[in-house]
Formats: sequence, C-alpha cells, structure tokens
Amino acid sequence: MKNLILIRHAKSSWNAPLLDKDRPLAKRGMQDAHLMSTNIDEHLPKTFTMLSSTAKRASETAIIFAQNISCPLESIIFKDELYTFDDRQLEKIVKSCNNDYDNVILFGHNDAITNFVNKFGNVFIENVPTSGFVSINFESSDWESIDKGKTEKVIFPRDLKKYDSAN
Repeated sequence: MKNLILIRHAKSSWNAPLLDKDRPLAKRGMQDAHLMSTNIDEHLPKTFTMLSSTAKRASETAIIFAQNISCPLESIIFKDELYTFDDRQLEKIVKSCNNDYDNVILFGHNDAITNFVNKFGNVFIENVPTSGFVSINFESSDWESIDKGKTEKVIFPRDLKKYDSAN
C-alpha cells in the first residue's frame, strides 16, 4: 500500500519584484503553515519521506511543517522537478518514487496538485488552497503502477479556522 500526502505551498508574497521561484511566504502563509502543521499529527503515518519543490515558498512551507512535526530538516528531499504546475509532470515524479518509500509527503504547486488529486483521488476538489492537505491511499506496492486511489483526508486552513473560532 502506498500513501501520498499532497500539500500545496502556503500563501506567498507578491510584495517584491522577484522571479516566481524566489517568492517567499507571506505572513498569512506562515501562519497557515503553522496552523496546518500543528493540527495534522493524527493524519500522518508513523514514517514518511518528505519531498518538496525547490521554489522558496514550497521549501519554506516544507521546513515549517518539518519543524512542527519533529522531522529532521536534512531529511527533506528538495527536487527542482517539483517546481511544476503540470499534473502530468507531477504524476511522472510520483510514479518514479523509490518503492522503499511507502508514505510520501509532497509539497508542490497548483494547478498540478488540484488536477492530480482529482485524477487519482476519489473525491472531487474544486481547488486545493494554499496550505491545503490531501491524503490519498493506493492499493499498490509499486509507485509506478498507482491508479485510482482513495482520498482519505482533506484538510484546508479554513476548516481549522472555523474550528478555532467555534471554541
């Protein structure tokens, strides 16, 4: 069984004239990344591998999550190829994962993430927002042969903010 958790990078800043890949997280992005990462423990497998796009906003999101879930920063695998907005490219990367990894947490970008979860999950999601978390299980022992999986958990920052304000 393979388990893939896709997390869209947190909200980025447009305040400086930077290349898209160099845009950092906005204040709200940092807050949402902390909110999400401190509320997902029960939805994480015991062991996992973290993969992240090398874009600044994705790598900063991955680092915040790693710190809050007590994952060593040096264990994050940063991949240039994950700086993609194309779900077909994302699919190629996921299907080329090492089969020693049963559980992968991947930090990436839209539209790739939303299109991927709609192609491979069994729950339609109109848009995975920034800091959005989607977990999909696959009845496969080989990443290369993953097909339609089961969407196990979907958590968006707005869900946690609603819960926070209700208490």
